[in-house]
Amino acid sequence: MQSAPFDDEAFLRVLATLNERQARLYAAERALALGFGGRARIVRLTGLSYPTLRRGVTELLGEIAPAEALAPGRVRQPGGGRRKVEDLAPDLLPVLREVVEASTAGSPEDALRWTSTSKAKVATALRARGYVVSPNTVGRLLRDELGYSLQANRKDKEGRAPPERDAQFRYLNDQARAFPDRGQPVISVDTKKKELVGDFKNSGQTWRPTGTPVRVNVHDFPSDAVGKAIPYGVYDVGHNRGFVNVGTSHATPDLAVESIRLWWEHEGHARYRVADSLLVFADRGGSSSARSRLWKVRLQELADTVQFPVTVCHLPPGSSKRKNVEHRLFAHVSIHWRGRPLIDYDTIVSLIGATTTKTGLTVTARLDMDDYPTGVKVADFVMACLALQPHAMHPQWRYTLVPRDAHPDT
Repeated sequence: MQSAPFDDEAFLRVLATLNERQARLYAAERALALGFGGRARIVRLTGLSYPTLRRGVTELLGEIAPAEALAPGRVRQPGGGRRKVEDLAPDLLPVLREVVEASTAGSPEDALRWTSTSKAKVATALRARGYVVSPNTVGRLLRDELGYSLQANRKDKEGRAPPERDAQFRYLNDQARAFPDRGQPVISVDTKKKELVGDFKNSGQTWRPTGTPVRVNVHDFPSDAVGKAIPYGVYDVGHNRGFVNVGTSHATPDLAVESIRLWWEHEGHARYRVADSLLVFADRGGSSSARSRLWKVRLQELADTVQFPVTVCHLPPGSSKRKNVEHRLFAHVSIHWRGRPLIDYDTIVSLIGATTTKTGLTVTARLDMDDYPTGVKVADFVMACLALQPHAMHPQWRYTLVPRDAHPDT
């Protein structure tokens, strides 16, 4: 009876699924079945060495010496196989650590100091020092031997912390409790990042039928935009309510205080009918800067209009991410509109106004098409007419603007 022809491709497919010992025995079985010249053919086909194939034949025929027999579950003798590169070159790991650390803390003259330290580039640098290793081996050594991993930057350094920082936070907390205890409003205010309005990519993903992404412009050129949106947020701490006034010109103190005035007119007045004061938590820079003269002038005008004091507490340096308006309002707005192109102002206002959370946040949004010019100067005599009362401690961060007479002498 004639044996079936030997199928090289089928043999190699099966061989690829086996572990080292199984492959060795299977190759030996095929070599014996082929008869004369079978071993040479299997070696050429598989790339196995003659000693490996010879051992497979010995194991298959049961002719292996007891001392060379494998323990149950093993595929080779202990210590068998190619030795690891770090075993062959014990000084490789210190050199590898030196090369990698030079990319972040080394001398500016180091070749890797100003380049991306990819595995391939580290392997090239090691090769220049006499160590021939592959990029994959570099990755294994960094991960398993040196404890490195790929990591992104983390935003948690808040800059220089002045000695007054803790005292300012304690003061802010005291005020945040005292005002609500008296039924008075407390708001946190700030400007969200400016957004280009048009068919531009918006970071994030949204569920859509597979293969039907929203098509947007390849480039984010401002000249192709409908305009820009400048959301100014007012977060009502006591009621978990957001009010966002979407400006279209510039982020100025005029936009900031007008947004607060609109919040009071449309929501605050009805919510706090017995209010006789207002507490505003603001950042130290931007449109509500502690150094801005125009900010204080407009707040004075607001106090004159509502006829009660407006107290401002600026957050200390390096703590802008701790604002309530940032993590209780704008963070959820960003989540709500992620992956959706902000094609026009109506879309922006609708997406902001539809933002809600499980904790009960609701948001009101409106479009503000007024022009707020930059570069407005405030004269010294105007500042002198302000009814500004600095607080005893850190007056640059804490002050109250009280209403002036109905007809102030200005």
